[in-house]
Amino acid sequence: MSAQSSEVPTRAWIVTFAGAACNLCLGILYAWSIWKKALVDKPKADLHEVMTGLNAGWPYLTDSQGTFAYFVCGLFFAFFMIPGGRIQDKYGPKVGATLGGLCVATGCIIAGLMKSYFGLMIGFGVLGGIGMGIGYAAPTPAALKWFGPHKRGLISGIVVAGYGAAALYIAPLGQYLIDNYGISASFIGLGIFFAVVIILAGQLLSNPPSDYVPPMPAVAASNPSSNPARPTPDVITDWLPPEMMSRWQYYALVLMFIGSAQSGLLVIANAAPILGKTAGKLEFFAANAWIIAAFGGAVNALGRVGTGMYSDKIGRSNAYVLNGAISALCLLAAPFIIASENVPILFLAVGIAYWQYGGGLALMPAFTADFFGSKNLGANYGFVFIGWGLGFLMPLMAGYIKDYTGSYDQSFYISAVLLIVAVVLCRVIRKPAKPTGSTA
Repeated sequence: MSAQSSEVPTRAWIVTFAGAACNLCLGILYAWSIWKKALVDKPKADLHEVMTGLNAGWPYLTDSQGTFAYFVCGLFFAFFMIPGGRIQDKYGPKVGATLGGLCVATGCIIAGLMKSYFGLMIGFGVLGGIGMGIGYAAPTPAALKWFGPHKRGLISGIVVAGYGAAALYIAPLGQYLIDNYGISASFIGLGIFFAVVIILAGQLLSNPPSDYVPPMPAVAASNPSSNPARPTPDVITDWLPPEMMSRWQYYALVLMFIGSAQSGLLVIANAAPILGKTAGKLEFFAANAWIIAAFGGAVNALGRVGTGMYSDKIGRSNAYVLNGAISALCLLAAPFIIASENVPILFLAVGIAYWQYGGGLALMPAFTADFFGSKNLGANYGFVFIGWGLGFLMPLMAGYIKDYTGSYDQSFYISAVLLIVAVVLCRVIRKPAKPTGSTA
């Protein structure tokens, strides 16, 4: 299929939506605040008390302990994106998605069976993070290889939207399972469900044939000079990971990823507890804090697709700056919103934070493909994704700050400053030029 046309093959869309389905299961990380709310009780944790009833055997955790399992999961996720990307590039996305899904499912089941902080660390943190990294690395590069540069933002947004939207159903389902069957049953039940869905959806993933040429817009296909985004040997080249890492732009992308990720991860890790505090005497919201996690999941997903779409129109950098600047203002205002117990404004601010975070996860693979080509995108994006993992240091630090000060105020201010720095960096980064004659 070496002839180029303007029509996208049906197979390309099957791969795209199958990838989104896989991510809908891998995204349990974004509903973590539901389990954190059930596990964290610092006074009881300080006394080493153990739960009774449905959750008999589970220990109470401090805020920092509740965040540390989330941090470990994110860290392993980020670093296993690198081997996950290599698996995708070498063996194809089916292998990566299936292996990753089985690791996540096994990790959830182990966490449920062990009923301990150590079990959470090993099951949810280590095995879950490894599975997420390997599984998440499979669908996005595979889908992007089926489309031209003019659709990279949209396609990247659709695939990763599945991961963001996961909290939309996992948050209420997880809360229902915790309330009616206990923490252990929630992990075990979801683990089994994830294994079935990811194994089935993963079989629909595939890379295009080696001689496949991504479709271009109808006008560009008939008149190549009319489309500046069309790949040509002079302007689009494929970089190997060592070549990419020799350029300052790689490190700039990592720092930009840290900036966009840390602010969203701070809110995601603490969404349910923050709503519980802001709601005050509003018993409905205090008792149903999962609502804000589910709401955030919906906005997170929409932010990925929406940002991907308008980044194809206004440019990646402009989209990143727009999202980041507005979100930074919301982070600065967050302590005042919480103190005023204004629930509608809290939902607005949290929604903007989720949109920015989701948008960043659509922009960064597109940035990576724009700067370093799509041939080695699985491996290259794995190295850029390290920035996302380092972003988990922010919610981890916030957990310690909360244990010692009783609030997240300082964390919001620090997060806003980091995001502003990333926005400034985005304004100065430019696509690297590869020396003539270099090949990947």
